[in-house]
Amino acid sequence: MNYDWDLTSLYKSEEDYQKDLNAFKEMIPLFATFKGHLGEDEKLKEYFDLNIRLELLVNRLYAYAASKADLDRRVVESVSRENELRNLLRQLGSVSAYADPEMLGLGKEHMESFFRKYPNYSQFDFSIRKLFDSQSHVLSYDKEKLLADFSAFSSVGSSLYSTLSVSDYSPKTITLKDGREVTVSTANWTSLVADSKDPEDRKAIFEALYQYFDKHKNTYADIYSFSLQEQLGTMKARGYSSILEEHLEGNKIPKEVFLNLVEVAHEGAPILHEYYELRRKALGLDKHRSYDRFLELAKSETTLTYEEARKLFFASIEKFPEDFQEKAHKVSAEGMVDVLPKDGKRTGAYSRGGGGLEPMILLNFQGKLDDAFTLAHESGHSIHTLYSQEGQPLMKQDYTIFVAEIASTFNEHNLLDYLLSSGKLTKEDRIALLQKSIDDICSTFYRQTLFGEYEYLASLKAEKGEPIDYKVLSDIMVDLYSLYYGIDIREEVYKPLVWCYIPHLFYTPFYVYQYATSFSASLELYRRVKEGGKDAFDKYVSLLKMGGSDYPIEEVKKAGVDLTSKEPFRAVVKRMEFLVGELRKALAE
Repeated sequence: MNYDWDLTSLYKSEEDYQKDLNAFKEMIPLFATFKGHLGEDEKLKEYFDLNIRLELLVNRLYAYAASKADLDRRVVESVSRENELRNLLRQLGSVSAYADPEMLGLGKEHMESFFRKYPNYSQFDFSIRKLFDSQSHVLSYDKEKLLADFSAFSSVGSSLYSTLSVSDYSPKTITLKDGREVTVSTANWTSLVADSKDPEDRKAIFEALYQYFDKHKNTYADIYSFSLQEQLGTMKARGYSSILEEHLEGNKIPKEVFLNLVEVAHEGAPILHEYYELRRKALGLDKHRSYDRFLELAKSETTLTYEEARKLFFASIEKFPEDFQEKAHKVSAEGMVDVLPKDGKRTGAYSRGGGGLEPMILLNFQGKLDDAFTLAHESGHSIHTLYSQEGQPLMKQDYTIFVAEIASTFNEHNLLDYLLSSGKLTKEDRIALLQKSIDDICSTFYRQTLFGEYEYLASLKAEKGEPIDYKVLSDIMVDLYSLYYGIDIREEVYKPLVWCYIPHLFYTPFYVYQYATSFSASLELYRRVKEGGKDAFDKYVSLLKMGGSDYPIEEVKKAGVDLTSKEPFRAVVKRMEFLVGELRKALAE
């Protein structure tokens, strides 16, 4: 089986890419011709038609450019091509800055009448509804154009972070106590820690990675401060009351959703402390360091090839409808997944696609059981994309981040249950999987909420005009790790710099908390499917088919989960308490 992406499914050659790129460049000035004419039905139809052509073209161009760049971030030409495309999109934003103010000037009734008269264009009705719902934050044409002209600065921070953390990063080679030399990188350090039985070696591995952040801590702080200032500028320009509101308002996510999540995580912190103390005793540690979380309480000897991981995932979903299974096979087919780690390749994993394209998955597969869960996770995103394409027209297919993690974590819940109920587990396997399920809650619910609260607290400092440097940013982390984990990370020398290690903080501000909200929703939806059978699964699939046709909170409510309540979050804490109790019993057997 070929373990590499087949990017010829996007473009057969560089010449084909360049042809479409030129077509995009020629399309940009066409948008200027509609200025002042959107009140004419025929012109508005032409404008919407042009947007459909643009969506299909740019999605293909960006998928190719970004995927090529992610395969080796050291290749300057590939990264430059990605940046060129971003620059063209900014030009487009400047040229078409008149559109939102002009449609607002036409009035809501005019636009609704247009969609009634021309129902073929109703795929734009929700985006227009969102426009009018956010009317108070849309500026006049000249101000919108000015913001669009300066929009290039909005991606400077993420670009600098990528250059510093990926392009310019060099792994460090260290010697362990037994004389072995290992090269520590962002891709392998967690597995090196997990395999180490010596606390001094674990410390050395951790410090080999984090010394890079320490060396560049002032640069990382400046990049993050720049990002905060960019968000602050947007907040002020558009009249939001806070940076948090700026990120929530576009999708009409009530502020109490975020604050309730944080409050419940605080309430549920004691069980996290209890789990870490249970781990400390079981592992025989004097102190449980933050990097010790990768240590296994029981050693699972399971290793998997990629083909075996696929088969395991397929077996776990055999009870689901055939259509769902077919989609799972399709999204992980040969050429659709770039499987193995490579020098220069972007770390982590993701699914990219939609907008007329079949989804593609990036992995850094290393043969661990956890990699099977990563495959299930990313396949969930891709399956979601396929259902969205089936259920919605092109301009309503792009679902929000807020619901994106539901399908991915749903698959993980299911795979875990499949393994725990297989009847083939040894005591060690059972302990390992209980640890896996607890660690998933720790990393997806608690850890991501911690990072979300970190962003919130940092944003409050920026709003108050307080200085942002590496010490300020690190002190916030020290306080939060004490609150959430009961750990004093100052004892780990470099650990207060963990904010440098989290790319989402730099790439997509106020993204990470949505892992926790999605996890909470998916856990509840999965419970209903597990207990309720086909009807519950149909309701779950109906959520996936909604795509981006409504506000995410409303989509999740239609599927039966109300995230404006604290109850879905408290249910996660209760699940954590149950699993820790089960683990304690298993360890005592």
